[in-house]
Amino acid sequence: MGKHEVGTPKYIANKIKAKGLQKLRWYCQMCQKQCRDENGFKCHTSSESHQRQLLIFADNADKYIDEFSKEFSDGYLELLHRQFGTKRVHANKVYQDYIADRDHLHMNATQWESLTEFVKWLGREGKCVVDETEKGWFVSYIERDPETIELQNQLAKKTKMEKDDEEKMQEFFERQVKLGQQSSSSRRVSAPSELVRENADEKLTLKLVTKKTMEPPAPKRTLSALEKLELEEKERRKKARIEEKKAEERKREKEEEVKPIRKAQDNEDGWLSEDIVVKVVLKSLGEKYYGKKGYVTKVLDKYGALVKMIDTEVKLKLDQDHLETVIPNIGRQVKILKGPHKGSVAELVDINTNKFCVRLKVISGKSKGEILDRIPYENMSKLYTR
Repeated sequence: MGKHEVGTPKYIANKIKAKGLQKLRWYCQMCQKQCRDENGFKCHTSSESHQRQLLIFADNADKYIDEFSKEFSDGYLELLHRQFGTKRVHANKVYQDYIADRDHLHMNATQWESLTEFVKWLGREGKCVVDETEKGWFVSYIERDPETIELQNQLAKKTKMEKDDEEKMQEFFERQVKLGQQSSSSRRVSAPSELVRENADEKLTLKLVTKKTMEPPAPKRTLSALEKLELEEKERRKKARIEEKKAEERKREKEEEVKPIRKAQDNEDGWLSEDIVVKVVLKSLGEKYYGKKGYVTKVLDKYGALVKMIDTEVKLKLDQDHLETVIPNIGRQVKILKGPHKGSVAELVDINTNKFCVRLKVISGKSKGEILDRIPYENMSKLYTR
């Protein structure tokens, strides 16, 4: 019998019947073919195309079953995670939502024969928390996403902090109530007594006062516990700001303070020398001098120097801790500041940036012409030429 023509009542009736889900036992997963009745499924299983699919399946049955099982479990877990999160939900409820999609992978193609076996497998693999009740099996998704876990931890910390604040407020209220009870119990109420005059013949004098003197002073408004707490918090913040400002002022004064020129005890401690170019590293001097270069015009007690700035020609009295040496270009002259060749003038031959050292060729003194290797940056500085 041929197919009915498009638009005929029989054609429309068949389309309506084919719409939506059909019975699971009349579905062929290998062919992805859904039959409407037993006769149609029987005809399909005897067809040549189905037989070819069965031959392909028989060559590697375990591979296809594993693939179908993985696809089914991934779809089920994805729906559970996306729709219910980590909430406890009936396993059959999730399954019904999963099979509502007409193109879903059917369970009869997987390694599990029933939903109960699949749920038990989820529990054994640690993918879900499963428990059995009188109403059936329930599942809860186990969250393994690092970002989601971090977000949950942050929410838990925030909740704990809010709870701690509420507990502190409650303790404060309880303490205030106890103090109020103690103060009220300590008050003594004197009982009324009869007025007795010691001298009966003494005259009584009445003194008239104005209305202003008769009016009692206005009672002071008592602060509530919450207002007291707010005042205490304001005072605490005010004190903290004051202490912070004092600390900043002390730090600023300490930075601006020029260290006293120390007395020379070891010849290797002081490296300053006249006519060398140095860089200012004291931030408290401001952008006008910080990071700028100058040259030493005079050494003061070995650890201090009178530095004349190259750009502004301003003279500054600075300690050697506020200065650092300057490395010139290759071929320029430098002055050796430490070691056995101290005071000698040399030519910069090479710079080793990996080991922070240079190679020099002595051009003055007893060691003239000698090559010096591995001289640290801080042991030499650029020679100032006028």
